[in-house]
Amino acid sequence: MNKLKLCAFLAAAVSAVAVPLIAEDWPTWGRDGSRNMVSAEKGLPSAITIKEGDETIDLKASKGVLWAAKLGSQTYGNPVVAGGKVYVGTNNAHPRDEKYEGDYGVLYCLDEKTGKLAWQLVTPKLAAGRNVDWEECGICSSPAVEGDRVFVVTNRAEVLALDTAGLANGNDGEFKTEGTYVAGQTPEGEPKPALELGPTDADIVWRYDLRHELGVYPHYQTASNPLVVGDRVYITTSNGVDWSDKHVPAPYAPALICLDKKTGKLLGQEKLGISGRTFYCNWSAPTYGELAGKPTIVFGGGDGILYGFDPVPAADGSLTELWRIDGNPAEYRSQDGKPLKYRDGKGPSEIIATPVVAGGRIYISIGQDPEHGGGAGATSCIEIESAGGKLTPKIVWQNTNVGRSMSTAAVADGMVLVPELLGIVHCLDAATGKAVWRHDVESNVWGSALIADGKIYIGNESAELIILEFGKAEKVLGKADMLGPIFSSPIAANGVLYIATGTQLFALKK
Repeated sequence: MNKLKLCAFLAAAVSAVAVPLIAEDWPTWGRDGSRNMVSAEKGLPSAITIKEGDETIDLKASKGVLWAAKLGSQTYGNPVVAGGKVYVGTNNAHPRDEKYEGDYGVLYCLDEKTGKLAWQLVTPKLAAGRNVDWEECGICSSPAVEGDRVFVVTNRAEVLALDTAGLANGNDGEFKTEGTYVAGQTPEGEPKPALELGPTDADIVWRYDLRHELGVYPHYQTASNPLVVGDRVYITTSNGVDWSDKHVPAPYAPALICLDKKTGKLLGQEKLGISGRTFYCNWSAPTYGELAGKPTIVFGGGDGILYGFDPVPAADGSLTELWRIDGNPAEYRSQDGKPLKYRDGKGPSEIIATPVVAGGRIYISIGQDPEHGGGAGATSCIEIESAGGKLTPKIVWQNTNVGRSMSTAAVADGMVLVPELLGIVHCLDAATGKAVWRHDVESNVWGSALIADGKIYIGNESAELIILEFGKAEKVLGKADMLGPIFSSPIAANGVLYIATGTQLFALKK
């Protein structure tokens, strides 16, 4: 399996809804709990030129580049921006501190204005090896920032709460053994001597281990973009198949949980058996919205089913199911009375893309690991009906011309934008699902498109950032060579566009 591409899909994934009207942060995957990839930022560039110097980006010779920050050799996490800082996951191929040499997961906290390092979280690799923590993948998850806390899921299948100030303002919380934690273990599983940490290291407030506490078995890499709602943090566990790609070692482990955001205590978990039905892995991030008057956690399962859960755990610690609906058309499950195989190009798929809640409806696409290639896909619009105290999901429309996709939709001005893996960007009518236009970016797309400033920004595997006009007609405004493959998604915050390649994080501005 190609290491460079292995985790890219992990990282992965409004008009009829409220769009922010002023410049603001982008503190979590999808900007807020609705996960809609739409921003109201203005003054974003359509002409970008990147020039490389001897070892860094030549800012003077480049155009539209505010700053560039060196990352690792592979970057699959999407950046977030909050409180004057930018956070992004990567690996440790270019160490910022000489005490960290070798393969680690890394979360950088950078200054929003300059891109300079404020602090970093460095996480050792799991001794269990590549089956659960593939080499050089780094931290693939996007963090969520609320107040003075950063919530992130690491390559070690752990949920961490971090202090936004790092250790610069002291060691907060009950967790006091950061030096031992970052030192890691010997191949025999014994703790290494604790490292001496400083102000540019992360301050861990609490830690929750998905493997040890719940028996979760991540498939190759853990990837989950946390969702913070009230006092709870919702996490997809990344539970999936083993190296055979067929057997689920932990069929009874939950696919979705929620923790107390202040303490890290387990508050709830789904107990529906999603893991036992999982095709490959559970990677889709949870979404929050009010649907048919009911606050709901929306979750795309590794079994291809879209679920709605009550945000408040029941007394027995279970997350109560409100409804469920298949993201796969019936003909993808079986034909002529015979079930279709998962790896069949016409067979069923899981949900990797994050569900989007917009205008009281849900937009979702099905897809598979990019290593499986293209195949039958579908983008669906789902509405929840309420009658007699019962919630019932129904498909408003379903477009099967959209191939397999891991991309989170962007919904605005009556249009839905969905890129598919093989590089076709689909613009659909939000009311009917019919095609408005389509554009071929001529390379695989593993991230999501961003609608901002009347433009569409989308990156591809061939190192291109494509800029389209957002409207009823297909129109290319520009294209930039970013000097490295793009497996993440562009975001916008406070008048600046951010995009990560495998080795650089760019802050772009007119």
